[in-house]
Amino acid sequence: MARDLPPLNALRAFEAAARLGSVSEAARELHVTHGAISRQLKQLEEALGLALFAKEGRGVKLTDAGQRLGEAASEAFERLRSACAELQRHTAEAPFVLGCPGSLLARWFIPRLDRLNRDLPELRLQLSASEGELDPRKPGLDATLWYAEPPWPADMQVFELTAERIGPVLSPHHPRCAELRGAPAAALLGEALLHTVSRPQAWPTWAAGQGLAAGELRYGQGFEHLYFLLEAALAGLGIAIAPQQLVADDLAAGRLLAPWGFVETRAQLALWVPRRRLDRRAERLAEWLAGALA
Repeated sequence: MARDLPPLNALRAFEAAARLGSVSEAARELHVTHGAISRQLKQLEEALGLALFAKEGRGVKLTDAGQRLGEAASEAFERLRSACAELQRHTAEAPFVLGCPGSLLARWFIPRLDRLNRDLPELRLQLSASEGELDPRKPGLDATLWYAEPPWPADMQVFELTAERIGPVLSPHHPRCAELRGAPAAALLGEALLHTVSRPQAWPTWAAGQGLAAGELRYGQGFEHLYFLLEAALAGLGIAIAPQQLVADDLAAGRLLAPWGFVETRAQLALWVPRRRLDRRAERLAEWLAGALA
């Protein structure tokens, strides 16, 4: 009996298109063009002598034959992914590389790193910091921890950890701390507010949550990164705005004050893992992070 298979590239393109329900999403996941996926699907249909997709409105749907092949292909490729992941874990001692914005790394992650390493020694965690936009698909990264807003891309397993909450903070050394800490939120409309160029919507989002007119906000010194913004606030140079998680330790120690509280944004602090590289270490890390953030 012949054991020949259709071209494996065509099967791989079909499995992605069937699983994601979209030729465009399949092209994005496999890092090829829409046309390349379409050609592979046509090649597979010609090799099998069967139609695998049928037109439905402006889109397509699987035929009965396509549904049957899709189930088999999905199971086969998932078993291959799992087997390869297991082999990699047992034959290589590569660390788990986590991408993380530098401000989140410095202000939240590093103070908890020793506990994480004790709790998850098998992770052999290696951290990669960046203040620019982190691409979870970047070669060399196993996962990325960052604040982002849904919807989530289809090629990512996103472990939502906690909603982002942002609010103004100031140091007890601020020249007007005693006066401001007892004042209503509207008092900040008269202050020259510290801000970052990387997050221009932070102050307007907070103002809207307080029922204040964002157009009446007045900005003072700007900083490129959140880390520097918070250092300026700690030095008493002004009032900054930051995610609650990144100032939690400073608030607990009394280094910063948050008299006006925090408001929830649409963003989530989440662990992003490319589905093609998903393994149990990512799931264990997500569980640990959720517990640490609780």
